[in-house]
Amino acid sequence: MPDVVGKEVFELSEVPSVAARLLHVAGDCRVWLFEGDLGAGKTTVIKSLCHLLGVTATMGSPTFSIVNEYPTPHHGPVYHFDFYRLKNETEALDIGVDEYLDSGHYCFIEWPDRIENLIPKQHFKISLTHRSDTSRSLEYQIHD
Repeated sequence: MPDVVGKEVFELSEVPSVAARLLHVAGDCRVWLFEGDLGAGKTTVIKSLCHLLGVTATMGSPTFSIVNEYPTPHHGPVYHFDFYRLKNETEALDIGVDEYLDSGHYCFIEWPDRIENLIPKQHFKISLTHRSDTSRSLEYQIHD
């Protein structure tokens, strides 16, 4: 059962403040799951989170590389996964996803349904929905 549940509607111009609130709500939780259709804003929110954590590198979606690693000055590496192209969980295990998830570093995961059985019990789940060209809604919950 989730510990914290929240909902909000926001404009795309508000993504940085939304990301800051999510970081606050998540506390020490380091595994974040991002659900939503293509174009819902998953990568956009993750980029903003990474910026707030101190990532200065150019960031892109890891759709083809599956995982991108970004250094931060105070939080260690941040791992950004995109499992959209995975055929099965074995492919995720082949890249060592379990080691990433157990690392204690931020792991931002797009398309987590592709690795459903590998997700740790403690995680922060965010569901994004496209409302219009300029607005989105999100729901979040922390699982302990």
